[in-house]
Parts: sequence; C-alpha cells; structure tokens
Amino acid sequence: MSHGVDLAPPRGPAPPDNAIIAALTAALDKLNRGLMVLSMMALVLTAIVLTYSVVSRYFFHAPTDWQDEASVFMLVGVTFFTTAFVQYHRGHIGIEAIAGLLPRRVNAVRLFVVDLASTLFCAFFTWKSWMLFHEAWVDGQTTSSTFAPPLWIPYSMMAAGMTLLTLQLLLQTLARLTNKSEPSA
Repeated sequence: MSHGVDLAPPRGPAPPDNAIIAALTAALDKLNRGLMVLSMMALVLTAIVLTYSVVSRYFFHAPTDWQDEASVFMLVGVTFFTTAFVQYHRGHIGIEAIAGLLPRRVNAVRLFVVDLASTLFCAFFTWKSWMLFHEAWVDGQTTSSTFAPPLWIPYSMMAAGMTLLTLQLLLQTLARLTNKSEPSA
C-alpha cells in the first residue's frame, strides 16, 4: 500500500562480496544514475515538444514536421537508458508465484538460471542492436518523413542501453556466483 510519494532515492542491493565486482557495480550505478537524470529531463522535454506541436497546430495553424521523430527518439533513449538502473534495483515486473513455495536453495538456483538466461538473451539483443546501428550508419538510413533524421541516432541509444543492461545483468550474475552468503530476497 502506498502512503505517498517517496522522496528518498531508492536503495540498491548490498554490494557484492567480490571487490572487483563491487567496484564495477558502483561505477555502473553512478553512470546509470546520471542517465536516469538525463532521461527525466528528456521526458520533460518530450512533453514540452509535444505540447508546443499541439499549440502551434491548433492556435497558429502552423504544423511542425519534426516533433514526432524528436519525441520518439527521446522516448527510445529514455526507455533503453533506464533499463540497467531498473535492473540494478530489481524493479522489472516479475511473477513470483512459486518463489514462496520453493525451498531457499531451489529458489536461489531458479534466480541464478533466470539471471543467466536474461544475460544471454540481452547479450544477443545487444549484438543485434549494434548490428542495426552499424547498418543504419553505413547505409545512411533516415526516417521516411520530410524531416528525415538519421536512424543511427535511436539505434545507437538502443544499443548503448542494451549494452548497459547486459553489463548490469552480468555483474549481478557474477555477484550471485561469488557471494559467500545467499542474498535475502
């Protein structure tokens, strides 16, 4: 039950036992926090752009041809640049129907398998995203609108965000392997 707005920043998990993994996790967390602030600003800017477009079209009968791509590009960046931050806090939606029914050790194995499978899937998605970015860059692909911004812009944000998510998942998987005690989830 929510009792209001949380003003304190969310606390992350306990640092991993391994010093190298803990240092890498802390560095990635700092980067992710910076990207989260930029993403918040991009969301506000997207709202401003779309509001401007509506006001311009309605009151001044002056349609804009750039606001759709600008807004979509910013939303792509926001979506992909925040995934690693959300993963760090284990904030993605998950169904935990059987977690309470399983013995602690079986649940730990289940969590490891899920983290490993997620890491492998995201690594594949990252590789394909970088391939898509490269293709758009080399071929000079643009959108089909009159504004025609280059497609490497959203593809680069998608690839970079997926890279960060894959790194976050990899660090969490390595932490799970190297921690001396099981985390209390």
